[in-house]
Amino acid sequence: MSTSAASCAAHALSLVAADMQAVDAVIEQRLGSEVPLVGQVARYIIGAGGKRIRPALLLMMCGALGCTDPRRHTLAAVVEFIHTATLLHDDVVDESTLRRGRDTANQVFGNAASVLVGDFLYSRAFQMMVDCGEMRIMRVLADATNVIAEGEVLQLMNMRDAHLDEAAYLRVIRAKTAKLFEASARLAAILAGADADTEDACATYGQALGAAFQVVDDVLDYEGDAAELGKNLGDDLREGKVTLPVICTLRRCQPQEAALIRAAIETGGSECLDQILVIVRRSGGLTEARGYAAAEARRAIDAARALPAGDSGREKYREALLELAAQLLTRRS
Repeated sequence: MSTSAASCAAHALSLVAADMQAVDAVIEQRLGSEVPLVGQVARYIIGAGGKRIRPALLLMMCGALGCTDPRRHTLAAVVEFIHTATLLHDDVVDESTLRRGRDTANQVFGNAASVLVGDFLYSRAFQMMVDCGEMRIMRVLADATNVIAEGEVLQLMNMRDAHLDEAAYLRVIRAKTAKLFEASARLAAILAGADADTEDACATYGQALGAAFQVVDDVLDYEGDAAELGKNLGDDLREGKVTLPVICTLRRCQPQEAALIRAAIETGGSECLDQILVIVRRSGGLTEARGYAAAEARRAIDAARALPAGDSGREKYREALLELAAQLLTRRS
């Protein structure tokens, strides 16, 4: 991330620092299990760092709506548990070895432990939803979890499909990534007792932010810095994932270059990775993909501006939501 983008994101997230400490306390308490390996694996991945953007989004949206419902900390922890469970399962499916700059949980503890602890986190999240005592909350989170799972299966079906189109790619990211962002923002509106228009604006903000976030993440797989990203460049290609930068590149590059890229996707070969990185960067595909992310970021900004005005306390959170979306336009890590 550029210096200016990083400072904007840090400023936005700093508003919920105290709330996030309360969320961390909930996470620590609810990770308790009589089976030591459960807590060991879960703490390993949760403690790996990351911005925790999804729970932070829920808290910032609560701030923008003037909501101080104490359940917001529990629901933020639920969101983080669901996200962490997906990461544990993803790394097994993708056979990933590096996340956030260190070995993945499946590398350290094995695939079986990672999958089963992911299941524990899902089930613990649902226990916590029940504790909140509101059917609407449970429905939003249950629906989101189901859609995320469908997105994972869609992505699996699309693996090594060198002719995947943009519509199919967007269907995956809207389910796999954007849905939990959307749910996080919608939950804040539900807790705040917001009207339907406000809830829709919150959900739109989350969905657009999540889509932009994922597209930029996919762009960085081809142009980022491995040390800053905490993962290996070109992992998506090695795993046979066709992402928007590649789809855009295939529309722009020479036929022989397209044939090389498609062969790498279909075989999972990485021997031509350096050559493919050059093609992707030279073709303008990364710029085109960033253009889509920018459009989604602007959609999020418009949704945040549609939130009801409040006092200065609420306005600082709305400004933070605007900053969070704007920093995606220049994100580099």
